[in-house]
Amino acid sequence: MNITGDRIKFLRLLSKKYPTRQQVCTEIINLQAILNLPKGTEHFMSDLHGEYEAFSHILNNSAGVIREKVDMIFEQVLTPRERSSLCTLIYYPEEKLEKFREEGKNTEEWYRFTLHRLIDLAKMLSSKYTRSKVRKAMPPEYSYILDELLHAQPDEDNNQLVYHSKIIDTLLKLDDGDDFIIALSSLIKRLAVDHLHIVGDIFDRGERPDAILNMLMDHHSLDIEWGNHDILWMGAACGSQACIASVVRNCLSYNNISVLEQGYGISLRPLVLFAEKMYDEEDPNKAAKKAISIILFKLEGQIIRRNPDYRMEGRLLLDKVDFDNATIELDGKVYELKEKKFPTINRNDPYALDSAEREIMDELQKLFLESEQLQRHVNFLYTHGAMYKKFNGNLLFHGCVPLDEDGNLKALCFDGRIYQGKSYMDYADGMARRAFYAKQDKQDALDFMWYLWCGSNSPLSGRVVKTFERTFIEDKSTWVEPQNPYYHFQSSETVCRMLLREFGLYSENSHIINGHTPIHVKQGETPMKANGRLIVIDGGFCKAYQKTTGIAGYTLIFNSHGMRLKSHQPFLGMDAALEENLDIDSDSQQVATFEKRMMVADTDTGAELKEQIADLEDLLTAYREGAIPTNS
Repeated sequence: MNITGDRIKFLRLLSKKYPTRQQVCTEIINLQAILNLPKGTEHFMSDLHGEYEAFSHILNNSAGVIREKVDMIFEQVLTPRERSSLCTLIYYPEEKLEKFREEGKNTEEWYRFTLHRLIDLAKMLSSKYTRSKVRKAMPPEYSYILDELLHAQPDEDNNQLVYHSKIIDTLLKLDDGDDFIIALSSLIKRLAVDHLHIVGDIFDRGERPDAILNMLMDHHSLDIEWGNHDILWMGAACGSQACIASVVRNCLSYNNISVLEQGYGISLRPLVLFAEKMYDEEDPNKAAKKAISIILFKLEGQIIRRNPDYRMEGRLLLDKVDFDNATIELDGKVYELKEKKFPTINRNDPYALDSAEREIMDELQKLFLESEQLQRHVNFLYTHGAMYKKFNGNLLFHGCVPLDEDGNLKALCFDGRIYQGKSYMDYADGMARRAFYAKQDKQDALDFMWYLWCGSNSPLSGRVVKTFERTFIEDKSTWVEPQNPYYHFQSSETVCRMLLREFGLYSENSHIINGHTPIHVKQGETPMKANGRLIVIDGGFCKAYQKTTGIAGYTLIFNSHGMRLKSHQPFLGMDAALEENLDIDSDSQQVATFEKRMMVADTDTGAELKEQIADLEDLLTAYREGAIPTNS
């Protein structure tokens, strides 16, 4: 073996970690063993829209995986009611234990029975992982006890089983049963899903996106593909005043200012006081919405004028308004405006903020930049998120890859360069990161954050957003928002295969996984498109959409046996879950079934482990040939 140059330097560095031949051999054996374990379960969720309770429940029940395992193991020994109660205990251990205490059901016999059931379930879920990985997943305060209990093996005299029974006796004697049940429940939920994918839109109408992000920040393994609502809040946290105005307007529109004021400590009081002076509205929130809407349209106009590359001149509408008659002409037709007074508009320069508006936006910008909680959450979105993700052969992105009318990758010009397909997604990702991390000279990146929110060729939106028309024009025909051709070509297997190739994915098991667009089940629409090559998993968590979609959306499970689409019914609330053990009803549809079980060797992690094995084998050769000295 001829090892020279950078390779010998690398192997010498590697030898610091594995200084003996035996250590190298042991690690090679360990990694080879891991390659032959079944791949972990992946869970895909999208479009959470701030609906914390529904999200929390589906995360806790692992999209129904835990209930499936409980039914599988205990069908013959527990009644349906007992199985449901056990599931609820796993989902909400602290709350359920409190109810058991109130009802006097927490007897020693109950504790013993329940602990054995939880241990059996944890054993079954841990079987596909290495003992080391399971140990790392355990709550530290109980890791030794859990490790002992999960690996009990019957022997000739049942000595180990007696030993483990004594462990449980001691736990109960020390009145430690509740904390141990909580620890076991946490371990079960962690083992049920190995990796979580959030395919965009944590933010939107729901009241608690901040609580969702707190929960995600505690998750052991996840990635996030940014959605259009996420990028809007990210842009606001970066200091884009147009994004800030859009965030504030959305919160006022959805009557959801608590997320700003209580969640992130951002007061709207200066805006409300200004709006009450300017607009004749009894409801201060309605007045504030009018004020921020005008500010937004002014700021958007400034961005469009600064950035001709956006090709959004058609969205410059304030200068098209006839303020004397309160009308606007669009496509040759004159429409009456719902709003008659525009006290802050300078007719000679309708896109200029007046001094009071500038003061309000400067104050809001300061509050967004100084909100510690918001900055912490957005930093998490940047460190764990991206515009798209390739993971185990699948391509994940929230919205679209812009296409032209013929279904080809759309060529887009920014800063004198042409981007399309993957290069455009990479460009968008880079601009989003510059908006957050650059310290100065980043106005173009801040503008681009707004473009990503609502630009007609944004990969996160992919439609012409008609906020002005929806705000000021009664005629709903003007509200129609033309979509990028991608949403038509989603159903074309040829186009979907082309997109997968564009991102370097050629396997017959590769899929595109999208969010963003609710599936209208009532109208016969299906989330599986292009002969199963593309799957839309809009979570449907937003209650406002459920009347038209007919369900509460979809999530996706990808385990070693294949992929299953889970359709969910609306969540009835935590009280119903605790009182009646009600779960979210879910139906399962098989997307793909593997003839041969998928192992770690077949995954992205497997590819990395194989590279590590190759490096270790080279190090072992270097030791044996004397190219690198060994300690033994």
